[in-house]
Amino acid sequence: MNFFIVMQGKTYEEAKLANIVWCSIYDNSGQTPHSWERMNEVRKGDVLFHYVKGDIIAISVAQEDAYEGENPAISSEEIGHMFQSAYEELSVPLNIKNHFESIQPLLPIKYSAFQQNGDGNQGYLYPCNEMLALKLLELIGDDNIYEENEEQLEFAIGMIAQKERNTLAPVLIETEAEAKVKIRKGQQKFKKQLAPLWNNQCALCGIELPALLRASHAKPWKDATDEERLDPYNGILLCSNHDVLYDQGYITFDGTGKIHISSEIESIDYVKFSIHDKMRVSRVEENKKYFKWHKRNIFKDNKNKREQD
Repeated sequence: MNFFIVMQGKTYEEAKLANIVWCSIYDNSGQTPHSWERMNEVRKGDVLFHYVKGDIIAISVAQEDAYEGENPAISSEEIGHMFQSAYEELSVPLNIKNHFESIQPLLPIKYSAFQQNGDGNQGYLYPCNEMLALKLLELIGDDNIYEENEEQLEFAIGMIAQKERNTLAPVLIETEAEAKVKIRKGQQKFKKQLAPLWNNQCALCGIELPALLRASHAKPWKDATDEERLDPYNGILLCSNHDVLYDQGYITFDGTGKIHISSEIESIDYVKFSIHDKMRVSRVEENKKYFKWHKRNIFKDNKNKREQD
């Protein structure tokens, strides 16, 4: 199962009535934008969040793989990418801007459905990583499944799903469960393959206690392809302290393995974080491209520089 965000606007109503998702193949210049070409990636069972004028207003599940065909919702012989999809409209739409503070950190750097101010990007179909999907499902569930009183909030979502009148709840439950399983299995496999590359110890301080070790992605889950997410060279084994510093961009490594420390950490505080500017990790050539990506995109000094530019 994969997730997508589809930007429909005025085409939403006709698409919903026909239970389809349809998009032209070529734009006016004869080109196929990436957000249109992505329709080819949709497979049966994939989940789509439908965005219209600032809100997620429905969820649908693809009933078949995408293919080329005429749009049955309008009188036109134009061939486009399409597939049947089962729509579940939300009683309470999810306004993206109202929740953007919790959504923004989960957006990919490339091909995000939303701009940094919370507005939707122009385009049609955008990827939605599992962590972003879980956040959207959580927010949708809060407004559409649970009642706004303490007594109802005590009920498990599984019991609510048993009510035949509620067709949205089972979709949310199943989708959330599959997303969590995919993330958990991926992270377990990633750590199992990565740990031996770093001698099963923190690459910076040498801590060996398994409970304190984290398999840190250089290119985060939200930005990586499925292959990159499981590539053991896309990461480094760190203790929980250094993992947070790396994940949040306070430290990074260049292509040679040399540490770089963000200027947001005062040098007088290095000892508190068990770091110093002479540190170096024993990277291999396969790490290089991922380390450089992290330094360019996650490291806070670079991020600040881009904002100033």
